[in-house]
Amino acid sequence: MNVVITGAGGQLGQDLQKECSGRGIPYIAADSHALDITNSSGVLDFIKQNSPDLIINCAAYNAVDQAENEWQRAFQVNGLGVRNLALAARKVDAILVHYSTDYVFDGQKTVPYTIADFPNPVSMYGRSKLLGEQVIRDLAERFFLIRTSWVFGVGNINFAGKILEWSRGQDLLRIVDDQVSAPTYTKDLARATLDLAATGHYGLYHITNSGSCSRYGWARFILETIGWNGSLLPAKSGDFPTPARRPSYSVLDNFGSREVLGYELPSWEKATLDYLNEREVVP
Repeated sequence: MNVVITGAGGQLGQDLQKECSGRGIPYIAADSHALDITNSSGVLDFIKQNSPDLIINCAAYNAVDQAENEWQRAFQVNGLGVRNLALAARKVDAILVHYSTDYVFDGQKTVPYTIADFPNPVSMYGRSKLLGEQVIRDLAERFFLIRTSWVFGVGNINFAGKILEWSRGQDLLRIVDDQVSAPTYTKDLARATLDLAATGHYGLYHITNSGSCSRYGWARFILETIGWNGSLLPAKSGDFPTPARRPSYSVLDNFGSREVLGYELPSWEKATLDYLNEREVVP
């Protein structure tokens, strides 16, 4: 199997490269400089030239707040860019893997969202990701559409990394406790992605680490694990106004993925501990 990884410079793209290397799977890593997925002719030429069996798209516009004003750029990358990849994949008969987000939901439920629930995004970022879902379903012949949430890994900036950074210079932190979802470790997601891609069971999946927590609960786990001696206080989203709304509850039910994979991803606590050990910050 020959694999192309787009957005290869991001945290998930980096861990997919490591996972491919560990399995002896040949891959081509294309970061945003090597491949701009919004350039339709460039995408087609690149895919034709490399003729992959599998395309894993990690390229995304993830600036949630900026997307409220830069919505055209968000829609270009998260929507039209996915269309370009889907059309190119058809030309070479490749399988396409694409990642979406819990932010396609409005957060009004109090139980986890399933693959049967209808999206209703409350931000331009969420709408741009939903457009990507729609075009891949319309245009791709063989695809895996994977929704995930609160992604973190050592390769880039994320909430877990920010907590570590803030803890070094402050002895008082206030973190919101009214946003709840499932943290997802890129190492676990990369492994599950390659396992899923090998099954041939195409379609929509939810894949996250097991369990759920609030931002405050996740921060508390991190800070207790590293032995931080400061004070952590709960806060509300309204205390920190942002341009984009976030869903208050966006836990994804992994029904469907565990039945096909034959396993569940580890708990978010174990995943976070693995991440902290990878960062070498556990006493």
